[in-house]
Amino acid sequence: MNKDVTVILNKSGVQRALTRISHEILERNHGSDNLVLVGIRSGGDFLAAELQQRIQQIEGVEIPLGAVDITMYRDDLDSRGSLPLGKTDIPFPLDGQKVVLVDDVLYTGRTIRAAMDALMDFGRPQAIQLAVLIDRGHRELPIRADFVGRNVPTAREENVQVEFEPENVPSAVRLLKP
Repeated sequence: MNKDVTVILNKSGVQRALTRISHEILERNHGSDNLVLVGIRSGGDFLAAELQQRIQQIEGVEIPLGAVDITMYRDDLDSRGSLPLGKTDIPFPLDGQKVVLVDDVLYTGRTIRAAMDALMDFGRPQAIQLAVLIDRGHRELPIRADFVGRNVPTAREENVQVEFEPENVPSAVRLLKP
């Protein structure tokens, strides 16, 4: 089955979006004090690492970086069957921190809800902000991203795919139409 594929962002477009998001994060938070990044596996964790590098280049400070696996927090486990468990790695306390939760694509909001539930098991952040590369709409929960690389209106049957190079560097975003 052939799918119609549209490139939403090429590599340089992805890089520009991540640089802009990094500046927006720093502006909204008045710098990097008490700021941590937590990426949602898998995809958001790679983007969080990219944001960490850019913030370090801008501010000269390496902010803490973590990753969260949401498998056990999903509300659709029974319909998905057995899912592989990933590793949650948050090697710093979340209490009192401004957490920027990072994901690649925001769709229904259910992944973000699961990630917030997981974060609360690790502490009580001062605030949780959301950064996504792509917001495709179709929310089922009242969740809104604070930082968005690109808004891409889609049909429900379409799919948005963020592609990564072998070194986990984002290389493109594609819209797949059935």
